[in-house]
Amino acid sequence: MELGFVDSHCHISAREFEQDLEDVMQRSRQAGVETLIAVTEEVGEFSRLLQLQQRYPDVVAPCFGVHPLQGGEGPEQRSARPQDLDAALPLLYEHRERLVAVGEIGLDFTPWRAPTQQGRDDQMSVFVKQLDVAKELDLPVNVHSRSAARVTIETMRQQGISRALLHNFAGKPSVALEGVKAGYLFSFPPAVCRNQQRDKLIRAIPLEHICLETDSPALGLDKGGTSPVTSSCAAGTSPTSKVCPLKPFSSSRHRMRTDCSPGLTRNNAHTNTHTNTHTVLKSTVWPEEGEELYDEELCKRRGVF
Repeated sequence: MELGFVDSHCHISAREFEQDLEDVMQRSRQAGVETLIAVTEEVGEFSRLLQLQQRYPDVVAPCFGVHPLQGGEGPEQRSARPQDLDAALPLLYEHRERLVAVGEIGLDFTPWRAPTQQGRDDQMSVFVKQLDVAKELDLPVNVHSRSAARVTIETMRQQGISRALLHNFAGKPSVALEGVKAGYLFSFPPAVCRNQQRDKLIRAIPLEHICLETDSPALGLDKGGTSPVTSSCAAGTSPTSKVCPLKPFSSSRHRMRTDCSPGLTRNNAHTNTHTNTHTVLKSTVWPEEGEELYDEELCKRRGVF
């Protein structure tokens, strides 16, 4: 039985999709995308995401979580604080049967985003609390780990987390392999393909631990901006192929299928080698601007850790 494609990390409840959501969903279906693993960043998104799941029950797989950065973009952005969980936690318990993961949660120690030790401590408190809830609810976690790859993985291992997907991962290959040992999965958006450091990272991770994401509406295919078409898992332009379970679901729609490349077919997806996957990653034309790979060692020298 063939399985459809899965976008393992997207923000389908983002305001950017309000005007043309039906068009985005239709193009996703036409491209063969079967499931959108939809994450949230703050409690204000929870109700919108549940409404979308009701509207598209066979496509939208919801995750609730509080992102390590709060307050939007720009100078207003700050580290998450324990009180940001006050309204979120009751909803996690209330809707536990509808959720496929806790996310987007994690750590972001980028120097200009978390410049103080207090901010980083607050992020850690929020992260650990949500990891505890995920264990209690028997849910996997969908994780953000910018400029904090090593400490994120170490924290999850110390907290006994066995099922995790680290989205848009940008740590060192050696750090990623520690996550591989713990059984974690790693997902990558199309924008990684122009970054040579990320190229080395992707080569180092075993294929069975790699998944695809769009992070839509961020990191899209259009230079200089975002595009709703990214929510279609960029089928026809996205890299790699595999089936990776996020959690033991009874339905095949909840499996992470990342066979989205024009050079691959669904029938041959399981036989592709890691080398072939890398070739597909490098053969697609991506925008000049992509997500910066944050150097963990540089952050250490700047006193982030």
